[in-house]
Amino acid sequence: MTTISASDVNKLRQMTGAGMMDCKNALTESNGDFDGAVDYLRKKGQKVSAARADREAKEGAVIAKTSTDKKSGIIIQLSCETDFVAKNEDFVKFANAIADLAMANKPANADALKALPFEGSTLAEKLIEQVGKIGEKIDVVRYELMEGENIVPYIHGANRLGVLVSLNNAANDANSAAGRDVAMQIAAMNPVALDKADVDPTVVNREIEIGKEQARTEGKPEEMLEKIAQGKLGKFYKEQTLLNQEFVKDGSKTITQMLDGVEKGLTVKAFVRVALG
Repeated sequence: MTTISASDVNKLRQMTGAGMMDCKNALTESNGDFDGAVDYLRKKGQKVSAARADREAKEGAVIAKTSTDKKSGIIIQLSCETDFVAKNEDFVKFANAIADLAMANKPANADALKALPFEGSTLAEKLIEQVGKIGEKIDVVRYELMEGENIVPYIHGANRLGVLVSLNNAANDANSAAGRDVAMQIAAMNPVALDKADVDPTVVNREIEIGKEQARTEGKPEEMLEKIAQGKLGKFYKEQTLLNQEFVKDGSKTITQMLDGVEKGLTVKAFVRVALG
């Protein structure tokens, strides 16, 4: 039998907001699996937060930038251990210099970025140098490159969260402003996918199973469970997929409707969201 530690219970409690004994029972029933424990709580009808299983307490800076023609963009996350370092002017300047390096060279991944020449050495060597200088672990823990017709960047909360949005039409003032609104929506609502078809099938199956179990717990007839679960899945799509979400600035429209109203056929091709913590 899996041993459930107090720290595990506390971690699940912080992730979900559920009570201590409920979290302990959920972890016991799921043999210590956190995703399974969250599902257990939901099946029992408890409201839990939408915290992702990979959530970690990290400090640092997120920088998002685009090229002058708006056809490419990058986002980097430079991590450190404390908020004190993250807010330091030199640390933020260093993060911006890394972002400029990435934007100028468009490396394929973080390892390729770290291998690039930087201030007389490589970025990887410079990161090690910063560790010795600052006394904290410093690293580029996330790097994304995006290319398209119109890439819109957004930074929220003093470099704590960054978003890139790729729109399908060439940049102009109107659609770029709409793209920024979409990026702000992504920052606030954290959608799991762009549209219904982009949701991982395992997530869909999981939501259906949870919906059935919730309905069963509520005493609904067995023959009604599938229909009820599909209804709950529809609500999930509306709340968790970007193009189907209500536009936060005007709840009478979805994101799809808002964009089409700005420019006929305007839509989001892709997005990326990078956040500390």
